[in-house]
Amino acid sequence: MLSWKRVSSLLLLLLPLLLLSPSFSQNTELVQVGPPPFRRAEPPAPSASAEELEGRGDQLRSEKNYLDAMDYYQAATIKTGGTASLMNKMGICNLMLQRYKDARKDFSRAVKKDHSHADAYNNLGVVYYQQRDYGKAIKNCEKAVSLNLSASYYSNLGAAYFAKKQFEKAAYNYAKALELDPDIFERVSRAGVQAQLPSPDDRARYDYVLAKLYARMGSADRSLRYLKKAMEDGYKDIGNVYKDHEFSNLRKDPRFTELMAAKTIAIPE
Repeated sequence: MLSWKRVSSLLLLLLPLLLLSPSFSQNTELVQVGPPPFRRAEPPAPSASAEELEGRGDQLRSEKNYLDAMDYYQAATIKTGGTASLMNKMGICNLMLQRYKDARKDFSRAVKKDHSHADAYNNLGVVYYQQRDYGKAIKNCEKAVSLNLSASYYSNLGAAYFAKKQFEKAAYNYAKALELDPDIFERVSRAGVQAQLPSPDDRARYDYVLAKLYARMGSADRSLRYLKKAMEDGYKDIGNVYKDHEFSNLRKDPRFTELMAAKTIAIPE
């Protein structure tokens, strides 16, 4: 049986943790730090072939078990000497784990092994984008686009130009992305882009640029939705909507008149 002295010591150790929990804190707006990533799968079997190891790694990566996937990709690399595809996949895992330095090394090795690996160039650009090195992000995304006309590549290139405040080039590449895939911005959360935008003004401009692009495409619903977001983000030049020719048809839509008449109030940060 525990002595009173031992129980008292345990209570003293637990008290700070209890006070930090939401039920004991007056301020429940707390940030919960999640546990570090850990391995869930069995380690790679020494007898497995490189193809089996890579396939299992792909499965684990699709399940977001990135550490386990890395183990299998590394085991496959030992057996094959490392292919550009494996390097790229390891880079993706490191990127998702926010190990940007390791991800950059993996993608760099991939493009050295295969100078035509467009995905690896694009992904290398994404790493530089996350590290706010927008010049190198642009360089690598442009290389990816030169190898393969992909909506995702153009979207990433547009994001890098936007972060550099080169808005015309950003709009051009966003437009190219939309030409290739009209749903590109509907499937991908704008949170990733907005995390890189340094001010509410830039976020609002981003919304307005997309509204203009959708209006030019004739997608009234999406254009109106992004116009509303621009107004909620406090876009200061919203009056340009009456001047920009891209909105000429949208201005005839009763919903446009209703939206502008409502004078949507900017949502504070």
